[in-house]
Amino acid sequence: MFWKKSTNLIIALMGAIVLTSCNEYQKVLKNEDVKAKYDLAERYYNEGDFKRANRLFEQIAPKYIGKPQGERVMFFFANSYFKTKQYYLAGYQFERFIKSYPQSDKLQEASFLEGKSYYKMSPKYSLDQTDTDKALAKLQNFINTFPESEYFEEANNMAQELTTKKQRKELEIAKQFDKLGEFNYPILISSMTAFNNFITDNPGSVYREDAFYYRLKSAMTLAENSVAVKQEERYQEALDYYKALLKSYPETKYKKEVDKFYEVLKEELNLEQEEVAK
Repeated sequence: MFWKKSTNLIIALMGAIVLTSCNEYQKVLKNEDVKAKYDLAERYYNEGDFKRANRLFEQIAPKYIGKPQGERVMFFFANSYFKTKQYYLAGYQFERFIKSYPQSDKLQEASFLEGKSYYKMSPKYSLDQTDTDKALAKLQNFINTFPESEYFEEANNMAQELTTKKQRKELEIAKQFDKLGEFNYPILISSMTAFNNFITDNPGSVYREDAFYYRLKSAMTLAENSVAVKQEERYQEALDYYKALLKSYPETKYKKEVDKFYEVLKEELNLEQEEVAK
């Protein structure tokens, strides 16, 4: 009985505290007292209640433009958006902060969080990559401006992740040409061009081996379905791609498929093993 009463008392006290806090928040929110809103917003911010802090900072931010506390208010306002996962608004407010306070002690952190906000908005690779491009630009600017920053490694990792995402999208577009080329053979020329461009533009990509393989695949399909007078030339081009793949990836993960291509090339071009290996 004693424990039950104690538990009920604790619950009642907690409820009273929450109710008092809510009443205080609502009262200050509706009040015109800017100082009271500033004090409560900062208290909520320091306590980790970023949602309430954000609402209050939103009301008072315009009032502090040009004032000594303006820098502090604008940073807290932007960061409260970030903490509540409103990344578009966070990025926008951090951008405003950077332009308004280029000499701020918080400039480095704001620049990092601006880039991270756009990073958080970057969609999966199959969707439009406008936000990814913006995030990359912001992160690269941060990396170039603050090479000694404590945030450098995280920023660099995010930039690499976004770059890989864009590379995957580029590869998938090229693969679509390869797929369409199975039904419309001239498209395979565009496919090979796309893979050539990918290989040239992305020398360190994790998808580079895939590009080498699909370029060869497109070349083989085109050669096999070409008119007789063009076949030898196109098989020769496929042979060049075959050699390039094996030179860069002698233990390629596509070995099974590549070996089949080799058998066709050997037969069509009347090659000996030594000739193919050159």
